[in-house]
Amino acid sequence: MQMKKETIALKHTKCLIALLLGLCLLLGLTACGSQPNTPAEDENDTAAETRVFTDSTGRQVTVPARIDKVAVSGPLAQIVLFALCPDKLVGVANEWDESARQFLDENYYNLPLLGQLYGGKGELNLETLLASEAQVVIDVGEAKGTVAEDMDALQEQTGIPFVHIDAKLASMDETYTLLGDLLGMTDEAKTLSDYCRAAYDKVSAIADGAEKVNLLYVTGDTGLNVIAQGSFHAEVIDMLSNNLAVVDEPSGKGSGNEVDMEQILNWNPDVILFAPGSIYATVGEDAAWQGVTAIQNGAYYEVPMGPYNWMGFPPSVQRLLGMLWMAKVLYPDAADYDLYTEAANYFQLFYHCDLTQEQYDALVANSLPQLDAAA
Repeated sequence: MQMKKETIALKHTKCLIALLLGLCLLLGLTACGSQPNTPAEDENDTAAETRVFTDSTGRQVTVPARIDKVAVSGPLAQIVLFALCPDKLVGVANEWDESARQFLDENYYNLPLLGQLYGGKGELNLETLLASEAQVVIDVGEAKGTVAEDMDALQEQTGIPFVHIDAKLASMDETYTLLGDLLGMTDEAKTLSDYCRAAYDKVSAIADGAEKVNLLYVTGDTGLNVIAQGSFHAEVIDMLSNNLAVVDEPSGKGSGNEVDMEQILNWNPDVILFAPGSIYATVGEDAAWQGVTAIQNGAYYEVPMGPYNWMGFPPSVQRLLGMLWMAKVLYPDAADYDLYTEAANYFQLFYHCDLTQEQYDALVANSLPQLDAAA
């Protein structure tokens, strides 16, 4: 009987041990099974912090889901993005013109100089770019032939996403829509997009209904360079006037094509627009120009300058303001808007500046027919 009790007790002990072993094994398997999930969880966390953005070249670029620091690749991008996200910019492509100081907050005016990717006087400064901790570099403008390869190479070299966004004057609204998506600023971008669409359509309608004025756009310190018909820089000029500057090979540079005085006299424009820094101030007293109809009739004007040349150079979104100005000069009856109101609205939206009447008057002092200078 005693033996039987010991046997039963032993069996109970073995069962208890087996149960405990099984429980330990189960717990061990559970713990081991949790280990492979850690990388997956990390991957999910990373995915949540980034997203894929398709730029205008069709490149699929992985960018941060939230972008707070933006670098620009050139002056066109600088102008476009300053309007949308000035507080996100980590630097500028070109130093601001001195004329910009009165319109910009000092914090924006003194941003670090990054240089530019294409053209200009200096290359993109990769050392400054890397030190800026930019989360993305944005290129804005017409796509160069190698832009996709250039973006890929710089992205690999720096580890920073590079994105190209197309920008054409007639579709600046689409440019801002894309940028709003990229930067998570859809509401702000829509305001700018709506403005661009409305301003372009307003001036386009005036141009469509106008009998085009014979005109030259003159640049250079001798006044013997012209922006030729069909060039990239002549887009607004060609839209709003009969641009007399027809040459065999229009220059793609902002300095235009060099010509001689004989050619100017032969074209004999009814209106001349002088670029800032050209010979507007002295041409009225220059004997060589007195045979030109525009000079004889006092129908010549200096393009407003501040913070940029309103007609372009660089040819960015500020050309919309230039369109409004040029239409007012050439077709005042059709352009039945108040130019100060238009300029003040533009400065508020794109430069974050309250343009005063005094500032406006100084900007257009040489830029409007005398009777309309205060309009």
